Amino acid sequence: MTHLSNTRKTLLLLGTGALLALPMVLSQSLVNASIQMLIAVLFAASFNLLSGQGGMLSFGHAAYFGIGSFATVHAMNAFGGNGLLPTPLLPLAGGAMGLVAGLAAGWFATKRTGVYFAMITLALAELLHSLAPHLKGWFGGEAGLSTMRMPAWGLAFGDSNQVYYLTLFWVLLSLALLYLFTLTPVGRLTLGLRENANRLRFLGYDTHRLGVLVFAVSAMFAGIAGALQALNMEAANYVVFESSASAAVVLNSYIGGVKIFLGPALGAAVMTFFGYAVSDLTRSWLLYQGIVFVLVMMFLPTGLAGLIKSFATHSKTYGLRALLPIALAFVIGTLLLAGGTVFTVEMLQRFFSQDYRSMAALNGGGWPAIALFGREWDPISPLTWLAPAALLVAGIATARLANGRWLHLKDTTAAIDAPATTATNVRRKPA
Repeated sequence: MTHLSNTRKTLLLLGTGALLALPMVLSQSLVNASIQMLIAVLFAASFNLLSGQGGMLSFGHAAYFGIGSFATVHAMNAFGGNGLLPTPLLPLAGGAMGLVAGLAAGWFATKRTGVYFAMITLALAELLHSLAPHLKGWFGGEAGLSTMRMPAWGLAFGDSNQVYYLTLFWVLLSLALLYLFTLTPVGRLTLGLRENANRLRFLGYDTHRLGVLVFAVSAMFAGIAGALQALNMEAANYVVFESSASAAVVLNSYIGGVKIFLGPALGAAVMTFFGYAVSDLTRSWLLYQGIVFVLVMMFLPTGLAGLIKSFATHSKTYGLRALLPIALAFVIGTLLLAGGTVFTVEMLQRFFSQDYRSMAALNGGGWPAIALFGREWDPISPLTWLAPAALLVAGIATARLANGRWLHLKDTTAAIDAPATTATNVRRKPA
């Protein structure tokens, strides 16, 4: 069994303490955003059990999130609105329905692997999305279903802070259970299912039954995440079954890094906050999200969590003093490239927008200046486009310089270590 190091335990305690203190320092709008981040974290962690650990890439995981959400709304509306369970225990209803749905869908989906498995999960989710508006008794039609949180255990659950702490409790509990699952014999076999299912089958294990179990457990925790969403929104709508929701959890998980347990949680938290912060500033925020995903897949295949782990490892190997200037150069280069990209995208988005064409027509066919970053830019002036070009060139040059310094540091360290390694081997070699 793998035990957490003292450093990791300390970081977990500090992180938990920070999460507990957040509502005391944040505004209500940011508390609501934090609730969404926590829900996204649990949803990504549940997906990672299936995809990252089990090696089964699902394109329809939003189905079990949505089932958990609607099951919770029905549980809240039961007995004349008094609820099937006390409000703090309602996520159990979402988890139970997610588990049942996961067993049923997993039995079919896990009969195939690879692309075929992914297509089956996508087909099941799209089937549910298509049927949901027509099943008004279950899903409320296009209007969805609404409900209200009822007081329980001396708590009214009328403000965002109480909902935040309820969400935090269930997310931390679920993450702990998911982590403990990875330490069980079944969790270890799940890794084998990802690495070499044929070998497991040769050793006598029933890989189909194992796949169904992993699928069901993953769907159960996705259902709990959906239940928390229903508790937060006090409503559920069939749009939770849309393919965009399934795509979002895939992107968040791989941006964070699926090979590390908390990687998808990190990616979900970062990208949810990114959407909250940027969506009101620009219409192109989904484009930026896609660019981030592509760049991470190209240059950081282990994700953001892998980058942090790599930096910590290299700091021990090469020393923090030697590594910090290189990391700083990479950050500066990234910021310059991001600045040039954002400038270009925002200028082009405004230039080709319908509003700008209407303004140009009113201007007698001329090209009026475009307001961006607090000043006016002439879209046909070469100086306007020289600014993003300069940022991009400077960013590329800085990144190449940082990469050169990094390669030089590795070569220098290897050259220093080589004689010592050779001498050690000579001493060990028998006469």
